[in-house]
Formats: sequence, C-alpha cells, structure tokens
Amino acid sequence: MKKIILLFALSVSALVFAQEDPACTVNEPYYVLYKKNAHASYYHDKFNGRKTASGKKFNNNDLTAAHKKFNFGTKLKITNEINNKSVIVEITDRGPFIKGREIDLSKRAFMQIASNKKSGLVYVTIEILK
Repeated sequence: MKKIILLFALSVSALVFAQEDPACTVNEPYYVLYKKNAHASYYHDKFNGRKTASGKKFNNNDLTAAHKKFNFGTKLKITNEINNKSVIVEITDRGPFIKGREIDLSKRAFMQIASNKKSGLVYVTIEILK
C-alpha cells in the first residue's frame, strides 16, 4: 500500500512540474529561443573531409553546423519556418562568413528541413538545447 501511495505522489508531482512550464514536458528536451527569421545555408561539398575550427573532420552526412558565437558542442534545434520541419545539430565550426546568414548547416541537416532543396537558403528559428 505504501508503494502505491508513493508512486501516486511521484506521478502527481511530475504532472505539476510539467504543467508549470507549458514548453516543458517530462520526456521532451527543453529549448530556449535564440533567434527567429534567421537565414540558414549549407556547406558546399568541397569542404567534405576538411578540418573544422573545432578540430573535427567535416562530414556533410553528419548533423552539424557552423556558427560565429556558440561554443563547440552546443546542440541547437533548427526549425524551417515554412514547413515546420526541424533538426538537431551540433556546433563544430565557425561561420558563416556571408553577410546576412546566421548559420551554416551540413548538407544532410539542410536537406532534412528544406522546402526547396535547390535554393540553398531557408528561413529558420534557432533554439538552444538547455
């Protein structure tokens, strides 16, 4: 009987915690909004195999990204604002170095969220995994 009461108390407290913050649920990661309406592009194939600023070897098939400010290893959720598709990437490099672009994605990450795969540019929302 004590075990049942304890399990009930734990489940109620978990529900109360999840209800305090509508953006947070018990089984989902929590993201903090960084920027909306940002331009995302993707790495050209010529960078495949080259060393990134973090020292890792770049692979267009990995879910990685380049950003000027975020620490290496930071995980971001990138969401296409048009089709609402999203992908989780890890920062492994610096860039982009083209005015008006906020983040460079690996080709695989870009293709997972892009509406028009030929454009090479997409408007995204960037959220930081906390």
